[in-house]
Amino acid sequence: MEQLKKIIGKNILFIIGAVAGAIGGYFYWLYVGCTSGTCPITSSPFMSTVWGAVMGGLLLSIFQKDKDKSKKQ
Repeated sequence: MEQLKKIIGKNILFIIGAVAGAIGGYFYWLYVGCTSGTCPITSSPFMSTVWGAVMGGLLLSIFQKDKDKSKKQ
C-alpha cells in the first residue's frame, strides 16, 4: 500500500492529465466526432477517449519536476 502511494504521489500530474484528457476526448467524440466512420480517432468513443488520456497525461507530465536530478545537484 505504501508503494502505491509513492507511485501515485510521484505521477500525480500525469494521472490528473490522463483523467482530464480522457473526459475531454470522450466529450470531443460526443459533440464533434466523425459520423461517417472514416476518421480513425474521432469515429470511435474508445479511441477518442484513449487518445485524449494519452495527450492529457503527456501534456501535464511536462510540468513535473524530476526530484532525482535536483537531489544530485
